[in-house]
Amino acid sequence: MKTKLISTILLSSLFLFSSCSDDKPEQVQKEMPPLSVNTITVKKEPIPIWKQYTGTTKASSDQEVRARVPGILKKIYFKDGDTVIKGQKLFMIEQDEYIAARDAAKAKKAQDEASLKLANADVARYEPLVKEGLAPRATLEQYQAQQAGLKAAIAGDVAEIKKAQLSLSYTMIRAPISGKASARRVDIGNLVGQGESTLLTTIMSVDPIYTYFSPSQNDVRLFEKYRNKEKPVAFIEINSQRETIRLDGYVDFSNNVVDSLTSTISMRATISNPDGKVLPGTFVYVNLFINDKYSFLMIPPEVIFSDQLGTYVYVVDKDNKVKRADIETDYSTKYYVSVKTGLQDGDRVIVSALVKLKPGRAIKATDVSSTHGIKAVLEKNKLIPKSK
Repeated sequence: MKTKLISTILLSSLFLFSSCSDDKPEQVQKEMPPLSVNTITVKKEPIPIWKQYTGTTKASSDQEVRARVPGILKKIYFKDGDTVIKGQKLFMIEQDEYIAARDAAKAKKAQDEASLKLANADVARYEPLVKEGLAPRATLEQYQAQQAGLKAAIAGDVAEIKKAQLSLSYTMIRAPISGKASARRVDIGNLVGQGESTLLTTIMSVDPIYTYFSPSQNDVRLFEKYRNKEKPVAFIEINSQRETIRLDGYVDFSNNVVDSLTSTISMRATISNPDGKVLPGTFVYVNLFINDKYSFLMIPPEVIFSDQLGTYVYVVDKDNKVKRADIETDYSTKYYVSVKTGLQDGDRVIVSALVKLKPGRAIKATDVSSTHGIKAVLEKNKLIPKSK
């Protein structure tokens, strides 16, 4: 009897628990409020198309600074690695010998000018005498020859002075371009330029800096076909743990030969580098602008899902509920993906709370197209080129 009573109580408790368990999900489901989500309204419209490649930077100018005259190095005006400007003093070679040569050339010219003055006076004195027959013509002609010889000598003296002055100027060695100087190759007291043009240092100009990259020949054909700027916009990116560097520029060179081994064509972008943040030989990502005249329906890549049935996104249906939309994609970058089929103008694609979404769930949608739409993202990342 006692055992039967216990069994009855257990069965009653189990029935009560089961009834509560069956009612609870239904009660929770009825009371669950709509899920708040953000959406963007998609639209087929002109979107800037970019292609990304890897590239390597190179100095826009690389100059060797050499000694052009022999002598002992007397002064160095810069420190290794300094940024120098065009015309800045770098080295000075001992000048005494060159100053003396210039002064000697000037003295020789003064001497010849004094002799010419005397020859001019002799010619002026003898010309009327010869005309009146009071002096032999041979003497006049002798003075005239001396006059012509001295004029020629003075012309030579002028050339020697210029030569001496030029050699003297070479003793003060200045920066041929603005840029970053390497370590000096010589020290004060060294004999330089003796029988050779001694290398003193090198200067690399890094503003602007060149970036070389190699698209496939098919990419280059498409680029040439669809480009709508004479100098297409480009920028380089360098990503590191500390910072992301972006520098803007333009493409100004495309080679006329295809590399037979890689089927690529070398191209060059000229990049503004005013602070010298990027040095020659740096590995970079080159982003090349193609065109912004063609219309696409674009969505962010992070809202796209895939399963065994295919690729899809979540949209808001007419009843403000979650709906799965199967799509077919085409061109893509890290900022957007082109949708070929599956979406229409005006569809509201859900871009938040993605892990909580299930088809049929009620939602409360807030449109954030102005801040998270594709064009807003492109503007934020400076990917909409200015019209020229």
